[in-house]
Amino acid sequence: MSDAATPTPTTGSAGTPSNPLGEAWRTLRRRPDTIIATAVLLVFAVMAAFPQLFTTTSPRSCPIREARTDPQGWGSEHPLGTDALGCDVLATMVHGVRPSLLLALVVVGVSVVIGVTLGLLAGYYLGWVDYLISRTVEVFLVVPLLLAALLVLSLFKGVDLGAGTFNVILLPAVVLILFGWMPYARYVRASTLEAKNLDYVTAARSLGASDLRIMVRHVLPNAIGTVTALLPTSVAGVISAEAVLSFLGIGVRPPATSWGIQIEQGSQWVLGGSPHILLAPLICLVATVLALVVLGDALRDALDPRLTA
Repeated sequence: MSDAATPTPTTGSAGTPSNPLGEAWRTLRRRPDTIIATAVLLVFAVMAAFPQLFTTTSPRSCPIREARTDPQGWGSEHPLGTDALGCDVLATMVHGVRPSLLLALVVVGVSVVIGVTLGLLAGYYLGWVDYLISRTVEVFLVVPLLLAALLVLSLFKGVDLGAGTFNVILLPAVVLILFGWMPYARYVRASTLEAKNLDYVTAARSLGASDLRIMVRHVLPNAIGTVTALLPTSVAGVISAEAVLSFLGIGVRPPATSWGIQIEQGSQWVLGGSPHILLAPLICLVATVLALVVLGDALRDALDPRLTA
């Protein structure tokens, strides 16, 4: 693992940590692109939590006996039309937000906990602890995330975990977590190497503070800024990965719905005169990922002014 220094929050004149998140918030409030990106994400968050505010139609109210040979286009009864099975495209799109966002939050949340913990241990203790964790990180980094997910999920393609939302995302979440915690470990390790030799950390150690207290109360705050800046782009990456896996039929599976499944179904009708089946979820996916990337870039710049041109 490389020991190259990564940006860490600055410290105050007395050697104590400043409040990087508070300073970042004041900077972000003055950026129009951040405000727009946040508004877009809030809309999709509300859509995931309260889909009934956007549609009263169930995404499953399309039994096979009512299936049509051709999808229907835009109309008052179905604002975004229907697909080949007669399912309302708007309802499917709205209800497809929840599995995607829930999967992303679970994967990123657990990956952060694992990565931060291992990064702290590696950077603080060094020696054999650092060697073992660093070599493990390097082994996992050799395998591309999507390739690993394709291989593992293909083996469990026939496993039925139930129809609940959490059960539907469980298997993809485990695979994405398994191959997604390494960046956090690398950044936190680099931050720990720099922070553990600061004056206030040395003072705490000389006063008899335990290793756990030093790591949690004094070293970890220096890594918060870097980890926070990674979160939006990490969520965007997981949402994109889920869409790709569902498109290939090994991510979220029917009868559950997701944007990836809808995009896969819609791709078959693009040249058949029904592009709305593809465009609706695709626009939502692009808007969400783009908003997260914009927010991630803004957070990075706000938390480390040295990166701002």
